[in-house]
This record gives sequence, structure tokens and C-alpha cells, in this order.
Amino acid sequence: MRLDRNFANGCFIDAASDELIAVTNPATEAVIAHVTGVTEAEAIAAVDAAAAAQKGWRKLPSAERAVYLHKLADALTECAPAIGAALALESGKSVADATNEAIYAGQITRYHAEWARRIEGEVIPSDTPDENLVLHREPIGVVACLIPFNYPVYTFMRKVAPALIAGNTVVVRPSNNTPTSAFEIARAVEKAGLPAGVVNILAMNHATAEALCTHPKVGMITLTGSVGAGRKVLEYCKANIAKPSLELGGKTPAIIEADADLEKAARDLVASKTTHCGQLCTAIERVYVQESVHDRFVALLKKHMSAVESGDRAEQPSLMGPLVNDASRQSIHGMVERAIAAGATLETGGKLPQGKGFFYPATLLSNCRQDMEIIEEETFGPIMPVVKYRTLDEALEMANDHQFGLSSVLYTENYRSAMKIANGIEAGELYVNRTPADPYQGFHAGWKRSGLGGDDGKHGMLEFTQTRLVVMKY
Repeated sequence: MRLDRNFANGCFIDAASDELIAVTNPATEAVIAHVTGVTEAEAIAAVDAAAAAQKGWRKLPSAERAVYLHKLADALTECAPAIGAALALESGKSVADATNEAIYAGQITRYHAEWARRIEGEVIPSDTPDENLVLHREPIGVVACLIPFNYPVYTFMRKVAPALIAGNTVVVRPSNNTPTSAFEIARAVEKAGLPAGVVNILAMNHATAEALCTHPKVGMITLTGSVGAGRKVLEYCKANIAKPSLELGGKTPAIIEADADLEKAARDLVASKTTHCGQLCTAIERVYVQESVHDRFVALLKKHMSAVESGDRAEQPSLMGPLVNDASRQSIHGMVERAIAAGATLETGGKLPQGKGFFYPATLLSNCRQDMEIIEEETFGPIMPVVKYRTLDEALEMANDHQFGLSSVLYTENYRSAMKIANGIEAGELYVNRTPADPYQGFHAGWKRSGLGGDDGKHGMLEFTQTRLVVMKY
């Protein structure tokens, strides 16, 4: 059985602890690997190594840092089959999807490498005639990167690449559900020849994670995770006033206007809801349908949702894969049962399957209301609740009447409707006539409880910088 070691200060380290983290294939429930959990002393040593390496890394011209990132992008591409194989086993994804995720990780690394000559400061007019004001962009120092289980390879480089190009070093904690792919990334880091200490990758328990995140040399903590995890990170940040960057929960509303291409919208929404068993922060979580097309659209959703089959994607890649664990499955099933008890109509799905694997069927609920738990709380699974509306203003009000504000979707052929929603939606993203895909040249940032800061593009890269104003009297 596979046993992974942690990666710190440029090499794989032997265990100082006998703590082993078991990694389970969610499609078969078989333990497929163990990872050694680091001790607090090892986590602190990794932060110290990162802080020491950062002193030299930040002094390199950004163009030289870009050379290393291009080498890392090459290595990720070359290692994509190995990374993908590990990811497929630990996540339940198909090998093709997992391998493509590694390739996309290489692409976002290359994208951020190209910011090297575009990290710009400002010259600001002074009120004094013999004075210049110069604003510099500087790295923060050591960044703790906390990676989720759902897209752990892509999110790894989504955080690490901009941190590195800006002149920071990183200590990465992968999810304990999906750590083996992170150690395949470590082999790519080694292959690319990055200086020792610039990238450190450690598996650990929650107590050790707290020691890592509250270390006084950690200047920033970036997390993709739940609202509860975000609150915990904010507590960690308080210890040393570290900078937080949080991409948290989502409850993406999809508004379907009467003039929409209903067949396309139904196919798109079902694909969004069933990709990786709905375990995406931007997956469609609630659907608002104009009353004149409501019954027709629900029938289309039911047709496409009913056609989705679950199973082990290692055997049949076209199937919908499993949830991350049984706790997630039980939580989702409880939400479905409570929705039905509260008056929702079960159109398809909603039954716990028998046998091995943490599978749950694609589930469609109609006759939902805005005050239901299934509308208010993130499911993070293949559940699609539908609410009927009369006017676009009513749909916008319901879409905005929510704790989350990460992504949103509108289907319409009317540009006035599109502009109304674009100017009124309380979310960091709006997708018109398509479902979310997080283009890495954009900016993926949430409103409300969906987060602080954001990822991707120029603004995501600048999250990893701080400013220094130089006032020059002459």
C-alpha cells in the first residue's frame, strides 16, 4: 500500500511521528494509502525553512521567479499522468478528469508566471512640489495555503503560483481526504528545481494546522473551504494579524426567464449539478423558474436528472462519481428528507443507494419555498431545488435574500433582463446563458459569507502582495 512522506525544505522527510492518516477511495471505501501526519515541531520547522528561503526568493527579479514557475508548469504537465492517477483513486474522479485537472494546474501556473513583468506600483502626485510619492508592491512573506478536497490539484496551484510569482514562499496543507495528489505535485516541484524551502507540503491533523497557521512568521492564510473553516481561519489570523484570503461556501442561484433556451438551460444546469457529484462551490444550488415555463422546465430537468447514473468512474467514466465520505452523504440525505417533510415534491432521486461507495443519486425537488433549509443552506451534492417566481424583480429579490454571494446564473435572451440582473445581483460572479467555470484570468471572489479576498487574474495575484509608500523629498 502507498505510504507518502511529507515534503519540506526541498526534500521528502522521514517521519518523526507514528501518526498515519488513512486515505480512502470514496467509490469503493477501500483504504488506498497512508500519509504520515507531521508533528507540530515539523510544521514549525517548515515555516522556519520557508521564512529563510523567502529572504532570497523575494530578491530574485520577478522574471527569474517566472523561469522557475515555467519549469514547474512543464513538470506538472509531464507528471500529469501520475498526479491524475493518484487524484482519481483518492477522489473518485475518472482518470481522464483527474489528469486534465493536473494539466489545468500547469496552465494556471504558466498564466501566473507571465505576471512577472506586470506587478506594478504607482507614482502618486504629491501636494509638495519637491516630493515624489512612490507606491511599491511587495511580497507578504510566508503564506499558509489550505487546500480543499474537491479540486485539490487545481486549487493547489491556483494559490501557490500567484503567491510565488509575487515573491512569497508557501507551506501547503492538503485536505486529509485527498493528500496523495499533493505529494505527486511535490515530485513536480522537485523536478522543476525550485530552491529549497520555497514550497513545503505537509499533511497534518487540526491541532498541528493551528500551530502552523498561528506561527508568527506566517503572514497570510489562504483557504478554500466552508464558512465554518473560514471562521476558524479568522481566529488563527487574529494571533498575529495575518492577512486572510477566504473562498468559502456558495449557494449559486440560477434564474430561468420565460424567453430562455429551456433545453440548453436544463442540460447545462444538470451538468453543473452532477459534475463531481455536485461538490463544487459554484455548482447550481437553487433554481428560480418563471411561472409560465415552470412546469415545462421542471419536466426537462427531471428528464435529464433521471438519466444520470452513479458508479465507480474507474470502471465507467461517464457515470457520476461519489461524495467525499459517508458523513456528507448522510447530511445531504437528511436535508432532502426534511425538504420533503416541509412540502417539497421529490421528482427524482432522493434514495440512499445500497452497496459500497459514498454515492447519492441526482435529486430534483420542485415546489420549494424560499424559507426552506434546502434553499438556505449549501448542500454540496447533486441536489437541485426549484422555486417558482412571477416577475424578474421577485426572482432577483429571492436570489439576493441569502447569506451567500459567490456565483450566480441567468438564462435569458433579453438584454434588458441581463442588465437588470448584472447590476443588481449580490454575488461576486454572474454567468449569462452558461454555468460557472471560473476563468483563471477573471477574479473569483465572494460577497457576504462567501469569502474575503479572492483568487485568479490580476486581482487574485495582488492578494499576495502588500504595499509600501516611499515619500521622497528632493
